[in-house]
Amino acid sequence: MVWAVGVSVYFVAVIFRTSLGVAGLDAADRFHVNASALSTFSILQLLVYAGMQIPVGLLVDRLGTKKMLTLGAVLFTIGQLGFAFSPTYGTALASRALLGCGDAMTFISVLRLGTRWFPARRGPVVAQLAGLVGMAGNLVSTLVLARLLHGVGWTAAFAGSSLAGVVVLVLMLVFLKDHPEGHQPEPFPHQGAAYVRRQIAASWREPGTRLGMWVHFTTQFPAMVFLLLWGLPFLVEAQGLSRATAGELLTLVVLSNMLVGLVYGQIVARHHAARLPLALGTVVATTVVWAATLAYPADRAPMGMLIVLCAVLGACGPASMIGFDFARPANPPERQGTASGITNMGGFVASMTTLLAVGVLLDATGGSYTVAFSAVFVLQALGLSQILRLRKQAVRRERERLVASRVETVHVPV
Repeated sequence: MVWAVGVSVYFVAVIFRTSLGVAGLDAADRFHVNASALSTFSILQLLVYAGMQIPVGLLVDRLGTKKMLTLGAVLFTIGQLGFAFSPTYGTALASRALLGCGDAMTFISVLRLGTRWFPARRGPVVAQLAGLVGMAGNLVSTLVLARLLHGVGWTAAFAGSSLAGVVVLVLMLVFLKDHPEGHQPEPFPHQGAAYVRRQIAASWREPGTRLGMWVHFTTQFPAMVFLLLWGLPFLVEAQGLSRATAGELLTLVVLSNMLVGLVYGQIVARHHAARLPLALGTVVATTVVWAATLAYPADRAPMGMLIVLCAVLGACGPASMIGFDFARPANPPERQGTASGITNMGGFVASMTTLLAVGVLLDATGGSYTVAFSAVFVLQALGLSQILRLRKQAVRRERERLVASRVETVHVPV
């Protein structure tokens, strides 16, 4: 129950984060902006999110989950409400930045909550379930918020959705606890800036942390860019679909994500060695399907190909969660938040970069989505090269740590 309350905060944060994905065309009309300026909304939101990951990881290690989730809920609710009433492009940008700041405090806090309330062997499943709940939030924004937007208008839709933030804030203040009764973790010394530097440096030195970051970097962003902003315009403007049909395809991405998340979580929990093959397989599948869609000889890809594209993009989120399964065993409990922050930063830096590249290329080419979405392949190539470089070192280090821990548990009688 406690974990459910915590993950509900993340659920609402994802609704707010992805709300622009179904309102991109409306935002362009409301604020009279072009593709580059429209992408700035999501870029700024993700820039704040990515920049906050390491500070949030350090703070959640120090302050605990409840305080961080409370602050996050307050900030993203104010940001969503401000976005509803923003009269200008500038104030709307400020609101999205505030939303991104609050959103940044949720996922790492929920991961830490899971490590406090569930045994370590359930870590992969709990993490995938958290991601699944997040995608359920994406589903709500795709189905419910989109209808509200076109039914009651911009202000009423965004202001009404902000009430969800108030509800989870109250639930959290009443029910949430950082850890089970009698299982309070040992206090760790905090010594200002020097302590912070040591935490970050120690986490970064672990090959598992860096491998986790690059796995997250390479796998998450294709679906994030599609759902967060550019999927709907691509399907409507480049593929000639109606908004309703495009919305159904976005829903397919979310449903695929939820289904694949359950499968990946169970596989990784039972077969630890499957982590890298699953991640690499997802990258290859995404690359092949995107290339086939963009290179299709006719003006528009057939519906079957678009369905396959959206189904494969649904695997990107669960694959990105595997990054945490590399970082988690590589770091002791007092560095879990910091390591998760470094890992989580990867995918959002990639998403932010791609969002900007797609917007700039669309303006530069007069709306060529084929050229604009080719930016996906550049970042995938970069991430894949780093994964291949780090994989052996990370696996060897993890094996050494496992052997050492087993030796420590053996008690030889005197």
